[in-house]
Amino acid sequence: MAAAEKKRVGFAAAELVKAGMIVGLGTGSTAAFFVDGVAARGLTIRCVPTSEATAAMARARGLEIVSLRDVERIALTVDGVDEVDTNLRAIKGGGGALMREKIVASLSDQVVYIGDSSKLVGTLGAFPLPVEVSPFAAPAIQRQLTNAGAEVTLREANGQPFVSDEGHWILDAAFKQIDDPEKFDTLLNSTPGVVAHGLFIGLIDRMLIARGDEVKALDGTG
Repeated sequence: MAAAEKKRVGFAAAELVKAGMIVGLGTGSTAAFFVDGVAARGLTIRCVPTSEATAAMARARGLEIVSLRDVERIALTVDGVDEVDTNLRAIKGGGGALMREKIVASLSDQVVYIGDSSKLVGTLGAFPLPVEVSPFAAPAIQRQLTNAGAEVTLREANGQPFVSDEGHWILDAAFKQIDDPEKFDTLLNSTPGVVAHGLFIGLIDRMLIARGDEVKALDGTG
């Protein structure tokens, strides 16, 4: 069911793309369906990917890739979420691209995130919060997150620390629930050594959620 919903919402979001647009391409399994849907439409567009993996996927499907050296603004960015609430506050970064995802979203005129029905939650935090950090600062930040009540693990790949496309490590902080996402967003933003984190607050214009055969749009009114 989840795979079918991901495809449905990814292809629905692809219908938002118009010829000539500069489009931000998200990262992850749901965003991959969006890339497939856009490629299938055969439009002439330019794309700013949020990860090297997405860039490779888009090139393989014949989409033109540009960087932030080439564009000042992005018309539309579509990306997946790991969790989202009805106020359009989200946790992202399960795919390890959270820093680039946040940068691309911040430069976009419209940000539409997509997900299957399991991604809509009442309270954020069941999905571990990714925190992208300087390797030097990782031990100190891990202690701070632990003291804040999280169970923290250093993300690994093949027995070694996972390294993001930007050269950083990622700490996954399992809180179970985050009662005040805005307050914690501010705290993490002011913590030296944290270069990005997976709380996406005030960035999403619209959320598309697939549930069975339907795709529902949320506007963040609660």
